[in-house]
Amino acid sequence: MRRVAVLVSLAALGALAVAAVSGLPDFGHPRGPYATQAPRAALEDRHVTNTVVGVTFDVRGIDTLGEELILFCAAIGTALLLRSQRAPDRADQAADEAAEGRLRLPVSLRALGAALVGPVLVLGVYVVAHGHLTPGGGFQGGVILAAALLLVYMAGQAIALERVRPIGVVEVADAAGAAAYALVAIGGLVFATAAMANFLPFGTQGSLLSGGIIPVLNVAVGIEVAGAITLILTEFLDYALLRPKEQA
Repeated sequence: MRRVAVLVSLAALGALAVAAVSGLPDFGHPRGPYATQAPRAALEDRHVTNTVVGVTFDVRGIDTLGEELILFCAAIGTALLLRSQRAPDRADQAADEAAEGRLRLPVSLRALGAALVGPVLVLGVYVVAHGHLTPGGGFQGGVILAAALLLVYMAGQAIALERVRPIGVVEVADAAGAAAYALVAIGGLVFATAAMANFLPFGTQGSLLSGGIIPVLNVAVGIEVAGAITLILTEFLDYALLRPKEQA
C-alpha cells in the first residue's frame, strides 16, 4: 500500500509539474511589465550590472530584510537549543576524542583542507564585494565564507577551528550584519523619502563603488549569512562532541 501511495503521489506530482511547465511563456516573451522594467531600472537607474542583485536589494529590498531576519532568528534559536543540552563535563574527553579522530585522517586530506581555507575565503570576499557587478551576491558569498571556516572541521581540525572562528566573533558578525541591513533601511526613511530609499551616490556603472546603497546591503547580508551559517553548523558539530552520554 505504501508503494502504491507513493507511485500515485509521484504520478500526480509529475502531472502537475508538466502542466506548470507547459504554461510558461516562451523564452524572450515574458508576461507583464515587471520582467522588463525591473532589469531596466537596475541597469539604467541604479547602475547595477547584476540585475538579480538589483531586484533583490532594491525592488524587493523589504522582502530581503525579512529573509535575513528569518536566518538570524534560526541561528539564535539553534544556539540556544543546542547549548542548553551540552554536557560541560565532557569537554576534556571530547577534545581527546577529536584529537584521536584527527590522527586517523590521512595527512594529505588534512593538508588539503587547511590549504583551501585561504583561497575559499578570498573567493567568498570577491563574490560578496562584486555581487552588484557579476553573478553572486551576499547570500552566495556568505555561504562560501562560512564554507571556508568549516573546511577546518572537514579536515578534522576541530581544535584549530576554535582559533579560526572565536564564537564571540561569529555571534557579533551575525548580529552586526542583520543590524546593518535594518539601519540602512531606516536610513532611507531618515535621509530620503521612504524606508529602503537610496541615499548614496550611484557612481559609474561597472565600477566597484556604484549602485548606491545596494552594495552596502550586499555586504551586510554577506556578513550576516557567513556568521549565521557558521554558527548553526558549528553548534551542531559542537553538540555532537559534547552531547550527554545517554544521547551519544
